Parts: sequence; C-alpha cells; structure tokens
Amino acid sequence: MSGQLSGSMGAHRKGIITLTYVLAALELTCLFMQFSFLPYLSRTLGLDSVNFGYLQTIFGTLQLLGGPVFGRFADQYGARAALSLSFVAASALYLLLAASCSPALPGVFLLFASRLPSALMHTLTAAQMVITDLTAPAERPAALGRLGLCFGVGMIFGSLLGGTLSTTYGIQCPAIVAFVVTFLGAILSFTCIPVTTKDTSVQSAHQGGSDAGVFDLKAITRLLLLPRVLPVFLVKVISGLPAGLFLVMFSIISMDFFQLEAAEAGYLMSFIGILQMVIQGLVIGRLSTRFPEEALLQSSVLVYALVGLGMALMSNVLHFCLLVPGLVFSLCTLNVVTDSMLTKAVSASDTGTMLGLSASVHPLTRTVGPTLGGLMYRSYGVSIFGHVQLMVNLLVLLVLWRKPLSQKKDKVR
Repeated sequence: MSGQLSGSMGAHRKGIITLTYVLAALELTCLFMQFSFLPYLSRTLGLDSVNFGYLQTIFGTLQLLGGPVFGRFADQYGARAALSLSFVAASALYLLLAASCSPALPGVFLLFASRLPSALMHTLTAAQMVITDLTAPAERPAALGRLGLCFGVGMIFGSLLGGTLSTTYGIQCPAIVAFVVTFLGAILSFTCIPVTTKDTSVQSAHQGGSDAGVFDLKAITRLLLLPRVLPVFLVKVISGLPAGLFLVMFSIISMDFFQLEAAEAGYLMSFIGILQMVIQGLVIGRLSTRFPEEALLQSSVLVYALVGLGMALMSNVLHFCLLVPGLVFSLCTLNVVTDSMLTKAVSASDTGTMLGLSASVHPLTRTVGPTLGGLMYRSYGVSIFGHVQLMVNLLVLLVLWRKPLSQKKDKVR
C-alpha cells in the first residue's frame, strides 16, 4: 500500500514538473516573439535607435529590480501564485503592445507603458523554483538543465512565429497571439499547479519563523552575503559579463563586422539556439552525474577563457561559428551549475529568493550592456570583447584553483 502511495506521489511530481517545462516553453516562445517584432513596431511608431535603447533599458532595469522581490513573493506565497502572477503580468504586457498598434490610441505611450509589467515577468525563475523544490539535490543540475530545451524551443519557434505572423497578418498579430497564450498559461498555472511545491514542514517553518515581507531588502541581502552564496554569485556575474556584453552587441556586430544580412543573422541565431538546446538539455545532465559541480564550474570558466582568446583573433563569421560551441557550453554550464550550487547553499524555504537574485544577473547585463558594450566596440573594435573575456576568466580561474569553493564552510542553518 505504501509502495503504491509513493508511486502515485512520484507520478504526481513528474506531472507537475512536465507541466512546468511546458509553461516555461510557452512563455519563452512569446518572449522571443516580442523580441522579433518589437524593433519593427518601434520603427512604425517613429522611435529612433536612441529611444529604442531607452525602451530596452527600461525593460532590463525593471526585470533587474523585480527579480529578487519576485523570488521573495514565490517563497512566501507559493508556486501557484508566482506562476499565475508572472503569466498575468505577461498578458498585460502583450495586451498593451497590441493596443499600441492601433492608430486610434497613443501608440508611443502604450509602448513604453508595456514595459511596466516586465518587473513581474519571471516565469523562468518560478519554473526553476518548482523544479528545485521537487527534485533531489543530486538530480537538480540535470533537471534545471532541461529548461535549456525550453529556452531553445522558445528562441527558435518564437523568432520564427514572430516574423511570420507580423509579415503575413500584420504587426499586431503576434502581440495578440502572445496575449492569448500567456492568458491561457495563467489559467493553467492557477488550476493545475499546487499552492506550494515546498515540503509542508519547510513551508510551515518559513511562515512561522519569519515576519519579513516581500520587499524586505535586509532578508534578500542576508542571503546574498552567506559564505557559500557570495563567492558563487560573484563568479556567475564576473565570469559571464564579458560574453554577455558581446551578445548584447551581437546584432550590431553581425551587421558591421560580420557583414551579415538579416536572414543570415537569423540562421546564426537558430544555430546558437539549437546548440543551447542540445548542450543544456542533454550534455550538462550527463556531465553532472559524472563530475562534481565545482569541476564543471572550473571547466566552464576555462573554456570561456579559451573562447575569449579565439574571439580576440577572429576575423570573419566562420571563425565565430567555430567558437560558438565552446561559447554556448560555457554559458549554459555556468548558469546551470551556479543556479544549482546557489539553491543548495540556502535553506529550502529561500530557494525562490535565491533564484530571483540569480535571475537578476541577465537583466543587469542587458541594462549596462548597450552603453558599456557600445563604448568598448566603438573605441577598440570586436577584439576587445575577446581580450576582456580572456583576462577576466583567467583571473577567476586562478582564484578558483587557489581557493576552491568546496573548502568554504556551510553556515546555512
């Protein structure tokens, strides 16, 4: 009888995890649909490149500020509330985007207003929390890595659908489709995801042992300064920043340096998306069962440094294509392994907040990237990204070898 009960609970967990993957894939598909048609919508409304940059900066800043707060909300109110809130916020964003396409409405105002709900759009963070709560620590890297399949699906199909729908049916069509899909995602989240995915004892301890609110910055800072958290978080930020700056500037680099047409740049992005699906969805899971996480972290930093050397020497798009597998491997491995290590370094009641902090790294790059990356590219050319990536990651690798993270004491209680 007990065996049947445990089997039923295991099947229920797998069903929730599978649904979480589906929801993440749907939201990411809509997000990349937005990325594909937003520049054309901005141009239609009369925005120049500077104002479009402001639009992107607002989006990145709001996601940066909202990530840790959303994580606290997820810890305190559970997975159902977090996923539902994220999808409702996404629905509001796409509804405002669709409205901005109407000639009878103030399009520019609505376009900028559509950035406001992005502070609460953190479906990937909520999905990571659900998977973290429902998997054993040994299975966590592989389970989190499978979200890379969702990301790749979203990148490929979202970009394809966004371009096809806007060309065939008008620029308002992908916004309407994204609104409908995310609204359905909110309904699925509210009806099919359990109120909380944390163990009952963990949830009770969290509710009874802390009066800290969602906006309590002290509680967020306390987590960040834990002895086993801060070093891993700094490695994630510092090691990935140079490549992040390059990727933020990639659309300009592909036109100016690689001399690619729009279609050719799209093929290259599809190639990167497929590689990310394979590496994060299949390769990292197998590696995590054979090698300790710290060894994988060191290997990602080492490959980052080698790719940086290649980027400093590359002169055409063929050279870059040869470097892409190493770049994607480092990017995926660094993100998955650090997320796994960070969630293990905090108590089970704080995994959402920790994942929210971790998720804020990418918006941070998107916020400072256009300005800092633009200055670097204009002053020194493409090779500067490779030189900086090489030197920064060699320094990080030296620190990891001299002071392994595994030697730091776990002070989490």
